[in-house]
Amino acid sequence: MKPMAYDAAKIPLLFVNLDRDAERRERLEAELARLNLPGQRLHAVWWAELPAAEQDALYSPELNRDQYYKPLVNGEKGCYASHIQAWRQLIASDAPAMVVLEDDVRLDDRLADGIAAIAALDIPWDMVKLLGRVHEKVRSQRPLLPDVALVEYQRVPSMTAGYVISRAGAAKLLATRVPFGRPIDVDLRFWWENDLRILGTVPSLLILDETSFVSSIWTEKPRVPLLQKLRKFVMKLGLSLGNARHRRTQSRL
Repeated sequence: MKPMAYDAAKIPLLFVNLDRDAERRERLEAELARLNLPGQRLHAVWWAELPAAEQDALYSPELNRDQYYKPLVNGEKGCYASHIQAWRQLIASDAPAMVVLEDDVRLDDRLADGIAAIAALDIPWDMVKLLGRVHEKVRSQRPLLPDVALVEYQRVPSMTAGYVISRAGAAKLLATRVPFGRPIDVDLRFWWENDLRILGTVPSLLILDETSFVSSIWTEKPRVPLLQKLRKFVMKLGLSLGNARHRRTQSRL
């Protein structure tokens, strides 16, 4: 049985934005207005303001030590917690899927048509990334729009600046990623751990705004000690091996 297509008009769009980032909010709202796309602001989580009990429920230092090469900074935790808020909002609604954007993107003119085409897909999917790397290695592809392909990645890119997520995808993530131990962009790359079907669009339907080069997470990149470099190498090796092993058993588009 083919999956049921969704009504694109019933897919809400949320954009994640910190209270202090008014300029980013105004730019993205102007972009949405330009494409006549309705969007709702999701107040991003400022981690330090969360009560300790909520922090403990969302982030696990034990998982972090097992899964990642260094402790997460507050910005990374707040970013992940913000996306979790979006997934919870989707599950609490009657919407079949949701578009989630971060606030440092500009919108391709084809975005609305792309969302409608994703809603009409007749194949299983949990997440469709709207932004990837410039030269993406793909395992398989099929047309999405006349000049945009729906792709299955050879390796899921780390970018989380924009995606469409289904109810099933949100349910899988909430069941397996709360609490979390890795940054969200890294966690999604380990898609086989929670059987996520992550697809993408090529070319991307989002463009990183110039504000993306000024991070709301990092003030400056810290130096990585030798032990952390070794742990990072081991993590990346596990990612590569796991991806290769599980890609062989997943059906193509």
